[in-house]
Amino acid sequence: MSSFQAASTPLNRMASTTSVPDNAAPEAECHKLQFAPFTSALDAGFWHQLTQKKLNEYRLDESPKGIGGYYYNGDPPGLPSRLTLEFSAFDLNALTPAHCCPAAGILYNTNTLESFKSCDKKAVLEKVANEIWEAIKSGAALENPVLLNKFLLLTFADLKKYRFYYWFCYPALCLTESISLVQQPVSLGDRFSIIQLESMQAAYDRLCQDEGLGALPYFLIKYNVESVSVASLKKWDEFYSDPTDKVTVGVYDPCTLSLYPGWPLRNLLVLAAFKRGNHPHTIEVLCFRDRTMQGVRDIKHSIIFEIKLPQMALGSDCPKAVGWEKNQKGGMGPRMVNLSDCMDPKRLAESSVDLNLKLMRWRLVPTLDLEKIVSTKCLLLGAGTLGCNVARTLMGWGVRHITFVDNAKISYSNPVRQPLYEFEDCLNGGKSKAPSAAGRLQKIFPGVNAEGFSMSIPMPGHPVNYSEATLEQAQKDVEQLTKLIASHDVIFLLMDTRESRWLPTVMAASQRKLVINAALGFDTFVVMRHGLKKLKQESGQSHAPTASDPLSSSLFSNIPGYKLGCYFCNDVVAPGDSTRDRTLDQQCTVSRPGLASIAGALAVELMISILQHPEGGYAVASSSDDRMNEPPTSLGLVPHQIRGFLSRFDNVLPVSLAFDKCTACSSKVLDQYEQEGFQFLAQVFNSSHSFLEDLTGLTLLHQETQAAETEGYRPLVFQKHSSIYQPLQ
Repeated sequence: MSSFQAASTPLNRMASTTSVPDNAAPEAECHKLQFAPFTSALDAGFWHQLTQKKLNEYRLDESPKGIGGYYYNGDPPGLPSRLTLEFSAFDLNALTPAHCCPAAGILYNTNTLESFKSCDKKAVLEKVANEIWEAIKSGAALENPVLLNKFLLLTFADLKKYRFYYWFCYPALCLTESISLVQQPVSLGDRFSIIQLESMQAAYDRLCQDEGLGALPYFLIKYNVESVSVASLKKWDEFYSDPTDKVTVGVYDPCTLSLYPGWPLRNLLVLAAFKRGNHPHTIEVLCFRDRTMQGVRDIKHSIIFEIKLPQMALGSDCPKAVGWEKNQKGGMGPRMVNLSDCMDPKRLAESSVDLNLKLMRWRLVPTLDLEKIVSTKCLLLGAGTLGCNVARTLMGWGVRHITFVDNAKISYSNPVRQPLYEFEDCLNGGKSKAPSAAGRLQKIFPGVNAEGFSMSIPMPGHPVNYSEATLEQAQKDVEQLTKLIASHDVIFLLMDTRESRWLPTVMAASQRKLVINAALGFDTFVVMRHGLKKLKQESGQSHAPTASDPLSSSLFSNIPGYKLGCYFCNDVVAPGDSTRDRTLDQQCTVSRPGLASIAGALAVELMISILQHPEGGYAVASSSDDRMNEPPTSLGLVPHQIRGFLSRFDNVLPVSLAFDKCTACSSKVLDQYEQEGFQFLAQVFNSSHSFLEDLTGLTLLHQETQAAETEGYRPLVFQKHSSIYQPLQ
């Protein structure tokens, strides 16, 4: 029995008068044949599997589903007849356990408790009863006796509270009259000799072997003082060729009571009455009970009795059917199983997190690829206000792998704006942000694989040549960051300073990693994806489009992902130390409190939209002009940038090309980085911004601009931070 059921259930008096009375005594004299009904035994594994089926396959589909169960023969006395459903119930090809007979079931899983309650149980029962009756009339039940063993299961799964409501039914056809006992049930050991018992056992085993079954639910019997022979139901006409032959039918009986047969006999007796025709007749019934005690097989406790079947006309309509199980209180009603306590809390959390996403796919976005989202590994560079908000939104989307990088400690001003920290985290100098943020994510949702690295990111204009130890530490930080970017799929740039974004931008561009950038002003923000460079062998060119690409032809046309700019492409100066000689308000990002959560959420949503596009980071950028057009993904647009203006409560979607003189993603920078590695990076860290400007050609551009202005001309230059390159007017 499963843990949520009592060890035994009183035998119920069903709607028909042929059920065992509640207080039936073993020695009571019974003139009418009565049956012990099934008790449903639904294992916890069944409910776990139903949960997965509901989430991943059935969704909102309420159509009937085929399932399988079995009943066991060989329980010790006192246990009820159990129809068992395990985790394998949904696999119709699953093997039936030893000493068990299969039963074919139909699952009706409803979407709401109201649908469960209002289901027309009479109509459902009559439908299956008609199927059994047709199998009897057509002879299909003789060929396949499992057709007599059908059951129904009506369920409602409350996956938020892990409560499962169910009502089990084993349809049994009723004869027009009660079945009279001609001879009281006696044990087979009192009727058969040892020779007959051994012959009976051997004959049944041979029949099961011939039929390729572990146990045969129904069979035919002939016996004399010396031997017993058995045959399958399909041999009925051959086995009982003479209408005057004594008919003895056998049933593999799950009941353990000494005076009553189990429920599976009922449909067999209807089949027997149909086969014998219009005349009343008696048949003998052997309830075969195959018990093994202490390694010794015993069938002596099987019972045998004789009954008188009522008449059944060949043209009869489908008989009345009964079979709905009573509840634990003995009334006609459903049962409820609460598995919230016995299920692993971590598994409960994982299923609950997935539930909202799968409901989204069922009802609104059938093409949503959740597996791609869940398997995406995200690296968050920055565990401050943006990092905390991005992490929480990623978990909401089911992302299971999140890594933080930050070198700061939690200060008293942080918890009110950064939702992964609390006041206690600020005490004693403050805990390190990255490990604390990772630990808090795992407390929120144990299913997430979160890790935090407390480390610095070397930056342009921040020298690392003060000492040998400083240089060595910078090299270790570069190596660590390289490994982290290589082992993740999406890199989020969520730092406080412009220059701290330079090194990961270069590394991610070199490794062809998708970069999502978010930056805040006071009441403005920018969220963008960096252009995803094509491999040289793919594009037949260097990392970025060359200056010879006709700029005018791309200004208002769709720009593919590999031609999009990065965070630094709109700048005409190289990144440097932005915090030197700055006041407190200039060093800290001063923003309206709601801005970080807006920008953080949009950064994650941008990543999700990119993942849903078949071309991923190479997808053509959507602009503000595309808002009225057919969206490229099931979730909508895939922009290059989202620039927000909180004072106007407005967003725009600009698109900009990669700049061939960009100090981070241009071919000159990437080639130099890939050829010289840390030696090149050290020069950038230790030099002023002029080093990168000289390398990329920005210095020459500035000189040409100054010379042109001196001569009185207004040159064609590019406006800093513009949505697309535009000449200054």
